[in-house]
Amino acid sequence: MSLPVSEQLKYWGIAAAALFVLLYALGDQLLPFFLGAAIAYFLDPIADWLEDHGCSRALATGLITIGGLITFVVVTLLVVPTLIQQSVQLFNMAPNLSRNLGVFLTEQFPSLLDEQSTLRQSLDSVGKMVSEQGAKVLNTALTSAASLLNVVVLFVIVPVVSVYLLLDWDNMIARIDDLLPRDHAPVIRRLASEIDKTLSGFIRGMGTVCLILGTYYAIALMSVGLQFGLVVGFVAGLLTFIPYVGALVGGALAIGLALFQFWGEWFWIGAVAVIFMVGQMAEGNVLTPKLVGNSVGLHPVWLILSLSVFGALFGFVGMLVAVPMAAAIGVFVRFAIAQYRSGLLYKGVEGSSSTPANDRAED
Repeated sequence: MSLPVSEQLKYWGIAAAALFVLLYALGDQLLPFFLGAAIAYFLDPIADWLEDHGCSRALATGLITIGGLITFVVVTLLVVPTLIQQSVQLFNMAPNLSRNLGVFLTEQFPSLLDEQSTLRQSLDSVGKMVSEQGAKVLNTALTSAASLLNVVVLFVIVPVVSVYLLLDWDNMIARIDDLLPRDHAPVIRRLASEIDKTLSGFIRGMGTVCLILGTYYAIALMSVGLQFGLVVGFVAGLLTFIPYVGALVGGALAIGLALFQFWGEWFWIGAVAVIFMVGQMAEGNVLTPKLVGNSVGLHPVWLILSLSVFGALFGFVGMLVAVPMAAAIGVFVRFAIAQYRSGLLYKGVEGSSSTPANDRAED
């Protein structure tokens, strides 16, 4: 005989509250384990594919680990130093860019903007603020990341956790399945399958889209000679995770820099604009439909809200778990709505008595 619903709700409520308190209190300490689990989840389909083609799980994990180490070394040696250097240079050039914008507006609209005008002074102050505060933010981010995620955490704990979880992923899922309450196991499996479908479609799909677009933007912008092309490509690719934001921010930043650098050379300015147009066409017509699909179920507004709420509650760890939690909550909400529409609270007594066969079929 199963426990009454009220008792079950009490126990599951206690478990949810304990998890909330644990995340809130130990967020920083749990961060490397969340990162390792996220990496293992992202790489599990590759390991499954290698297993389907004759590799053992251990061999598949070893091949993925070697490939990850090579990629990490190459990126660290070739990309990261240039990215940091260009970011610092961009912050330092912000006052010059602001002054150039003021000169341009003065030449084009002399009656609207003079040396003593409020708009001119605002542009100068914005440039100085970006230069000063931007450099501080970058240095603070680097130093805080170094203190929070020290060398041991970054280069030892996270890879070790991800390798062990990837190696044991299928066994771990099987053990969790054995612990499910037997009365509710089929429903939990179905909901978990829907959550996994949503996450795999969004995180893996959008992660691949971000990587492809970021690489394309960086290479294309640097190939036309745009200064800070690597930074712009990195920003645009990273923000592609939030629909439409990456294209708007990256495109505005790239075209703005191109206007200052190539003013009068309209071909190169047009080339920068075409690069983003091609990227958006590829994303909307090829990458997102193929890699993400149309059945993800994460609305952009819901995604932004979840990132804001979980980030405010749990900091960086909250932003890491925001998308999985948003996907899970979305699945649970859809399940609750389906249960509500099939119950007496929605149909009422008359609807229930008039269509008993349909109600039994839905149950």
